[in-house]
Amino acid sequence: MPLASARATQATAIEVWKDANCGCCEGWVEHLRAAGFQATVHDVGDVAAIKSARGVPAALQSCHTALVDGYVIEGHVPAADVRRLLAERPRAVGLAAPGMPPASPGMDIPGTPYQVIVFGGSGGNRVWARH
Repeated sequence: MPLASARATQATAIEVWKDANCGCCEGWVEHLRAAGFQATVHDVGDVAAIKSARGVPAALQSCHTALVDGYVIEGHVPAADVRRLLAERPRAVGLAAPGMPPASPGMDIPGTPYQVIVFGGSGGNRVWARH
């Protein structure tokens, strides 16, 4: 099998830190798995410590934090936005869906537009995607 084909068939590993009692976080993890990510989940008592250690600004924080290929994913970021991040590889810390947007994956309450922000780059925070 050619190397490119082997990469295409391998799931992308992502590590998620979340509160054990958060159902919406579990919904987001299932969204990622359905999109081909191989998620390893860590249920922790202090998610804030993870956010602080990974440089997630307070204004962009949500209920869970993940790491994928050197990037931080904060909150209910759609899998397609994560795939785009990994394809384009911007100089940034990562992506965030601040707060808990009702229409985001894992929340699944349609009708409320939200934004995904790319953060930690030299150009400052900016909108990565609108949903």
